[in-house]
Amino acid sequence: MDSDTIMEPMDLKVRELLKEVQLDYSSATTKLVDDTVSAIKQAIDTIPEDLKVTADFAPQFVRDIGADKVEFNFKKPKLVEIGGSYSIRCVAKPDVCIDLFVRLPKECFHEKDYLNHRYHAKRFLYLCIIKKYLNSSSFIRKVEWSSLQNEARKPLLVVYPAMELAEVPGLSVRIIPTATSLFSILKLNLKRNNVRSLKQDESTPQATPKYNSSILEDMFLEDNAEFVKQTFLGWKELGEALILLKVWARQRSSIYAYDCLNGFLISVIMSYLATDSGRNLINNSMKPMQIFRVTLDFIATSKLWNTGLYFKSQSLLNISKEELLERKQYLRLFPVVISESLAHFNLAFRITGGGFLELQDEAVLTLSCIGKCKDGGFEELFMTKIDYPAKYDYCMRLNLKGYSDVYASGFCLDEECWRSFEQKVHFLLRQGLSDRAKFIRVSWKNATSECSVENGLSIFDREPLLIGISVSSLEKAFRVVDVGPNAEHKDEALKFRKFWGEKAELRRFKDGMIAESTVWESKQWERHTIIKGITEYLLLRHLSLSERNIVHIVDQLDFSLVHGVGDSISFSGSLLEAFEVLSKRLHLLKDIPLKVSSVQPLDSAFRFTSVFPPEPHPLANEKSAVPRLNKLTSTCIQPLEVMIQLEGSGNWPMDDVAIEKTKSAFLLRIGESLQNNWGMICTATEENVDVFMSGYAFRLRILHERGLSLLNRQNGSNQLKHISSVDKELFTRGQHSSMINGLQGCYPIYGPVVRLAKRWVASHLFSSCLVEEAVELLVAYLFLKPLPFYVPCSRISGFLRFLRLLSEYDWNFSALVVDINSDLSPSDEKEINENFTSSRKGYEENAQNVNPAMFLATAYDKASEAWTRFSPNSSELRRLVAYARSSANLLTKLILGGHIDSYRWECLFRTPLNNYDAVILLHREKMPYPQRLLFPSEMNQGKHVAEGNASKAFHPFLLPEHMKGNSPDLKDNLLVDFDPLRCFIGDLEEEFPNAFKLWYDSLGGDAIGMMWERSSSKKRERSEENEEEKDPVNVLKTVGEVGKGFVRSIYLLKSPRLRN
Repeated sequence: MDSDTIMEPMDLKVRELLKEVQLDYSSATTKLVDDTVSAIKQAIDTIPEDLKVTADFAPQFVRDIGADKVEFNFKKPKLVEIGGSYSIRCVAKPDVCIDLFVRLPKECFHEKDYLNHRYHAKRFLYLCIIKKYLNSSSFIRKVEWSSLQNEARKPLLVVYPAMELAEVPGLSVRIIPTATSLFSILKLNLKRNNVRSLKQDESTPQATPKYNSSILEDMFLEDNAEFVKQTFLGWKELGEALILLKVWARQRSSIYAYDCLNGFLISVIMSYLATDSGRNLINNSMKPMQIFRVTLDFIATSKLWNTGLYFKSQSLLNISKEELLERKQYLRLFPVVISESLAHFNLAFRITGGGFLELQDEAVLTLSCIGKCKDGGFEELFMTKIDYPAKYDYCMRLNLKGYSDVYASGFCLDEECWRSFEQKVHFLLRQGLSDRAKFIRVSWKNATSECSVENGLSIFDREPLLIGISVSSLEKAFRVVDVGPNAEHKDEALKFRKFWGEKAELRRFKDGMIAESTVWESKQWERHTIIKGITEYLLLRHLSLSERNIVHIVDQLDFSLVHGVGDSISFSGSLLEAFEVLSKRLHLLKDIPLKVSSVQPLDSAFRFTSVFPPEPHPLANEKSAVPRLNKLTSTCIQPLEVMIQLEGSGNWPMDDVAIEKTKSAFLLRIGESLQNNWGMICTATEENVDVFMSGYAFRLRILHERGLSLLNRQNGSNQLKHISSVDKELFTRGQHSSMINGLQGCYPIYGPVVRLAKRWVASHLFSSCLVEEAVELLVAYLFLKPLPFYVPCSRISGFLRFLRLLSEYDWNFSALVVDINSDLSPSDEKEINENFTSSRKGYEENAQNVNPAMFLATAYDKASEAWTRFSPNSSELRRLVAYARSSANLLTKLILGGHIDSYRWECLFRTPLNNYDAVILLHREKMPYPQRLLFPSEMNQGKHVAEGNASKAFHPFLLPEHMKGNSPDLKDNLLVDFDPLRCFIGDLEEEFPNAFKLWYDSLGGDAIGMMWERSSSKKRERSEENEEEKDPVNVLKTVGEVGKGFVRSIYLLKSPRLRN
C-alpha cells in the first residue's frame, strides 16, 4: 500500500487530536496560572526569615530516612519560576500540571549535607514549611503531597487553585525543589559512599550511585530544563511531536512509569536527536508524525543505547581516558545512560533493564502498527488503552500492607526499600519462570495523593505491588516438567535444589538422562494455572508471604465454564474419536445409491468453542452396549450436526421441496445401512436423522451438489441465488466451521476465550441478538489483528479485549473484516467496502434502521448476511455495547484493585433484571440442564402478575422408576434436542407478533426479560375492547398461560409507552 494513502487520513486525524489535547494558552488560562504562581510566591513571602526549622515538623519522616543534623534557619528561595512542559508550550491534556521550580537557598545547607539523607530531610522540611503557609492562602483550594517519579524520599507539593476553569479542569501546580550548585559534584561521584550505614562488609563502604544520582538530579534540574527549552522554543513541529509521544506513552501504563519513561525524558531524547549530539536525525523540514516515527525508530533500534547517549559533539578520540572509564562505569551501574559527560549525572538513572526492554518492544509494535494498520494505525497508536490487564497474559497483586520484611534493613539506603523489593521479586520470577516468560514487569506505585508524608514512610505500602507476565509461547507456559541440571553437575544441582526445595526431584528421562526437575501436575483443562502454581510456590518459599497476600488473576472466571465436577471440554477427545469412527463408517457405506464423498462436523463442540460440549450419555450407544447409569442421568441429549456430501449425480430433482424430500430419503437409507452394518441406533424425523454412537447423538445433514458448485465457484457470483436456503445455510456453516477449526489449531487459547465470551453474551440475555458464530468471529479478530498487542495467551486478557472490542469499535462507520486464511484479495476488500457503504446509505435518514448494525465480513460472507443481517439491530447493539463497556471497566478494576471475594467476579455474569419492562421467571428444575444455571434469579420489585406450578410431565434427570426397565425401554425416555425455553420463546413470538422483544439466556438461564415494542399513536386502536386486550397485566397473564408448567412467576416493572 502506498504510504501517501496511509498518511493522508492519518495526518487529518492527528490534526484533530492535537486540537483536542494541546493546551490553549488563552488569556483566561495564563491568568489562572500566573495568579496561582503569584499566590504561591506571596505565601512563601509571608514565611518569617530565619524561622527555626527542626525535625519536629516531621519527626517520623526524618527518622524513617535515617537522617541526622537536619536543623536550619528558613531562608527565602533564590528563585521561583515556571519550568517543564508549560514553559515550552507542550502540555498535553487532560493532565494540566504546571511545574514550578523553587531553588533551595544555600544558607539552609551545610557543606556535608549530601551525607546520610540530610539533604532529603531538609528538602522535605523546607516543603513542610511552605505547605503550612500555602494552606492559609485564600487563593489556594488544597495542597497535597506527591513524589518525584515515585521516589518517596523526594516528595513534592501539588497545589490546586481556588478558582477553576472549565477549559482546564483539575489544573494544578507542582512545586519542585531544585538544588543548583548546592554541593560539590566530585563528592557525588558514582563510586563514593554517601550513606555511611551501607557497607559491603564490616569495613568496606558500599558505593551509592542511586542515592548520589538522586541529589545530582535536583542540582541539574534547572540546567537540563533550560537545555530542553532552548531546543523546543520556536519549533512548532517538534513541540507537537512531543505532545503526540506523550499521548502515545500515557496509553501504555507499563512504560509511562517511574522506572521507564516520562514526559521529561521523552523531551530529552528528542532534544538529543535534534542536535549535533544525535546527528540531527530530527530536522526542521519534518512534520510532527515524521518526528514521532524517527524518535520511536531510534528508541527501538539504535545501537547507541549500548554505549549511552551523551550530549557532546566531540568524537571518542577527544575523550580523555578518565572520561571513557567514567562512561564504562555508568554502563555497568545503569541499564540506560543519557548524560552530559561533564555533568557526571545520568538522566535515566531510574530506568530499569526490564522497563527499557518493554519500551523498545512497545516502540517496535507501534512502528508495526504504522505500517500494517488502517489509517496508519491512528486508533492503535493514540486511542487504544494498553494497560496491565489487557497487555499481560497473567497479572498478579501482592498485598504487602504491614509486611515489615520489605523495610527490615531500613526504608532508604542507596535505593529505597520498595525498589529493592521489586528487583528481588523480578529476579525470583525470572529465575523460576525461565523461558516460559517473555516479559515480567514488577511495579509498586507507592505515593498517593491521600498520603500524609509527615507521618513517615511506612504508609507507602498501601498500594499493592503489581506484576505483569507475558508468556513466550503457550507450549512453554503449559509445560508440565521443567528439566534442571544433570545429576553429574553437583554444584548446579545443589543450587537447583536450594532454589526449588521440596519441588525438586531427580528423574530419569526417556533418553536415559538423569537430571533434576520440577513437575507441575495438572489436568489438561487446568494447564493455564501452571504459571500460577509456580509463582505462588516461589513467593511463599522465598519471601515468606502468606497465600492471602497473593492474588493471581488466572482462573477467577473458570466457574462460568464448569459443568458438574469439572470442565466438560475434557470430553472433547472422546467426541472427536467417536466422530472419526462415524466418518469412516459413512465413507464405507456401499448399499446406498450415491456414496458419501465427505463428512464435516458443524457443531461448535468439534472446534472447542462450545461453552458446554456434551458429555457422553450412557444411553446414546450401539444396540449391544449395556448402559451404566449414574444417579443423575440426564433425560436430554444435545445433537451434534454433521454435514454430508454425496457423489455427483444428474438425477436430482430441480424443485427445492423435492430436493429436501430426496435428502430425507437418502438420510433414512444411510441410517438403515448404519443399523444393518454396525448395529448403530438411528432415529428419524422428516427433517433429521440422529445417529447414536459412543455416548453422542450425531445429527446428519446433506449438502446438495448445488452447494458443491457454489464451493467450486463454477457458475459465477449469481450461484448463491439458485441455492435453496437450507443448502446456503449448510454451505456457510461448513465454511465457517472449517475456518474456525483451523484458527483454533493455531491458537489453543482461542477456544477458552470464545467460551467465556459466549457465556457472557448469554448470561446478560443477549442470546437472541448475537449468534455464537458472530461471537467466534469477534474473538477471531482479536487473534488475527492483535496490534497494538501481541496475540492473547490467557483467557482473561483475551476476554477483556473481547469486551473492549465490542464496546469501543466504531460499528456505525466501520466494517469488521475477519480474514482467517488471508483469502481476501484487493477486489474482495473493495466488494466488502461497497457492501458496507450500501448498508449505511440510509444512516443519515434513520440511524435506527441500519442493517446489519454490526457488519461482520468474511471470505465466505462479504455482505454480512450470514450471522448479523437482522440482529443485533441498532438498539440491541447499543445495549450490547453499554453492557460490554460496563463489564470491561469492572474486569479492569478487579484485576488492578484489591477485591479478592468471588462475588465481585461473579458480577461480570450477573445481569440486572430491573432493566426490563417485565420479567418472566422459569422453573429451574424444568430446564433441560439445570446444572448449567449460574445464579438463580429472584425478583423483589415490580408488580407480581402471574404465578404457576411446575409441570410433572418433564424431569431433567431420569427418575428411579425409569431406571428399572431394560435398555430399549430406557432409551425411549431419552429426549434429543429438547429445549423447552426455545419452544416457549417460539410460542410467544407466534402468539404476540411485534408486541414485545424477548431477551433470554440460551445456555441455561431461568429468567426472560421483556421489553414492550413501542407502537405508533397514529395506529393506536380506539375501541375499548382492543384497549382491554392490550392491558399489560392481561398480556402477561396470557404469557403465563402459554408457558403453563414452565413459567414460575411474572413481574411487571414498566407499562408500555406510546411513540408519536
